[in-house]
Amino acid sequence: LSLAACGNGGSGTASTPASSGSGSDASTSQSAGEVKGLTPEERSKEFITVGTGPTSGIYFPIGGAFATALKDYGYQTSAEATNATGQNIQNILNGDAEIAIAMQDAVMQAYTGTEAYDGIEPAENLRALMRLWPNYVQLVTTADTGITSIQDLVGKRVGVGAANSGVEINARMILNAYGITYDDITPDYLAYGEAIDNMKNGQCDAVFVTSGLPNSTIMDLGVQYDMVIVPIDGEGRDKLVAEYPYYAKSVIPAGTYNNTEDVEGLFVYNIMLVRKDLSDDMVYDMLQGIFENISTIKASHNAADKNIDISFGVDDIQLPLHPGAEAFWRDNGYIS
Repeated sequence: LSLAACGNGGSGTASTPASSGSGSDASTSQSAGEVKGLTPEERSKEFITVGTGPTSGIYFPIGGAFATALKDYGYQTSAEATNATGQNIQNILNGDAEIAIAMQDAVMQAYTGTEAYDGIEPAENLRALMRLWPNYVQLVTTADTGITSIQDLVGKRVGVGAANSGVEINARMILNAYGITYDDITPDYLAYGEAIDNMKNGQCDAVFVTSGLPNSTIMDLGVQYDMVIVPIDGEGRDKLVAEYPYYAKSVIPAGTYNNTEDVEGLFVYNIMLVRKDLSDDMVYDMLQGIFENISTIKASHNAADKNIDISFGVDDIQLPLHPGAEAFWRDNGYIS
């Protein structure tokens, strides 16, 4: 995997962009007691690009709502459709976005230069703004394939997500935890929407989908076909969670789709990344604006309504917080 494959053509080296607007070099970060936010005049001069995801996915409406919330707070903003996690990581590093949504597993691999980012210089300039909603790893098929477990994927054509995407990182790691490699399946490197279309046409047997609940593409499949949600459970799941603490055991509740019972599974949190070189005051101020206008964000999607709130804090974030974000969360009593 190269970072160029994840985004818009980086060199594979994590570089910190030059500061812009009221941004400052990380070496000049303020102490928590000095962080006050921005004045309305200062705020009006700043432009914030929010990295979202494909227009068909959940990142796009929620990211767009962040842009609207910050615009209502006085910033100039834009929501950019992207290829989601991989591109958003690169755009933050390149300075092409001020904040961006990403799955924490891919973020931590980029930050440490491991797994999918093995052999690439660690992206140590990545910083976190806040926790978002859990992304559930869902494996869907249709009853006529006979697939009822991860092991049944051997010899099948499986939609694993676009190459090097967050979904594909999930799929590869989960399969490996069960002792399955891509040599044991026929991987279909397509975004899950396209892969599910192939499954409808008999050209794919099962598809990995990583998203919030419920996913509209899966719901559509369940209306037209006898859909099956394959459980992710047992020793393979135990091994994955023990080795990679950014994964957590979960269930897809009964009635989420056409499932009459809970289905065992996994989730990984989405987090909001932020450019490291933005000033502490600006980052602190953005969080104030986000939570002052949180109703706009909650109204964008059910997953946002249930999972994005100041009361959830930042305990689940493993990536270092930006100093401005750290000051905000400390001032609000969520870190000591």
